[in-house]
Amino acid sequence: MSVLIAGGAGYIGSTVASACLDAGITPVIIDNLVRGRAEFTDGRIFYEGDISDAGLIDRIFSEHPDISAAVHCAALIVVPESVADPVGYYEANVTKSLAFVSHLHRNGCDRLIFSSSGSIYQAEDGSPVTEDSPLAPQSPYARTKAMCEAMFADIAAAGKLRVLSLRYFNPIGSDPLLRTGLQLKWPSHALGKLIQAHQEGTAFPVTGVNYPTRDGTGIRDYVHVWDLAAAHIAAIEGFDSVLTESKPSIAVNLGTGSGTTVRELCTAFNNVVSTPLATVDTDPRPGDVAGGYTASDRAEKLLGWAPKLTLEEGIRSALEWIPVRDKMLND
Repeated sequence: MSVLIAGGAGYIGSTVASACLDAGITPVIIDNLVRGRAEFTDGRIFYEGDISDAGLIDRIFSEHPDISAAVHCAALIVVPESVADPVGYYEANVTKSLAFVSHLHRNGCDRLIFSSSGSIYQAEDGSPVTEDSPLAPQSPYARTKAMCEAMFADIAAAGKLRVLSLRYFNPIGSDPLLRTGLQLKWPSHALGKLIQAHQEGTAFPVTGVNYPTRDGTGIRDYVHVWDLAAAHIAAIEGFDSVLTESKPSIAVNLGTGSGTTVRELCTAFNNVVSTPLATVDTDPRPGDVAGGYTASDRAEKLLGWAPKLTLEEGIRSALEWIPVRDKMLND
């Protein structure tokens, strides 16, 4: 079996490709390398180009007629950048995705696994969300994900596609074999900021301590990227049992079920490193919210998936990836 992975040179896509290889599935990667890294495709079938390129998609299917499904991880994902350049984000994430599914349909591929996001939910008060919770995307980036989901669902309802939208929450860590990981040297998420503060020997600011959470600090749902990759394998292998002609589209949350507060993240970090990291309580930043997390009951019911790796394991693999990343990417 072969699977087309759009955005397969990026953080999530390359990790899914690694999981495919380990499961005996051949990943066929397409990536325009705007954010992806060619180094993450070494030894893998790779086509450099855009998902909207009709001729290239046709060529891929002609050369790999055994492709049975597509995993769509190709997107721009930086929230502040999306605010500054909404036109670019809607073009890259929505317009090109529409072209992509048109090319898939023309080539007889009706199985699509879409990388969606927990950021589409109205999750501001620290409470858990389910797939039926209200949607309220707060950035152009998040709105592109919600729009793609709606667009794909409409196309599926017309009988042109079946789509499983996997709503990721906060991926951390790397491929356990350190084949791939985050491309960025200094990622902007909380764990990246923790690692940076630890390396620089500075205190980590806990921004906001009076939220309606179990310890007053913001809460997020950190899920190991290798667990996310495992969910994709389960989705690929169980696709036809989850999606049928009568139910051609569905969304599934992928998270831990309990979430992690900022203080809990700091404690877990200090459990992993040899030199404890100091923290300092500060005021919330403008626009900060308590956050939220998800139960993954639907993922367990439909895909037989539940996260297996701990927060500490995610932190440890993120730390182990840093020297490998510096040597592999050299920038």
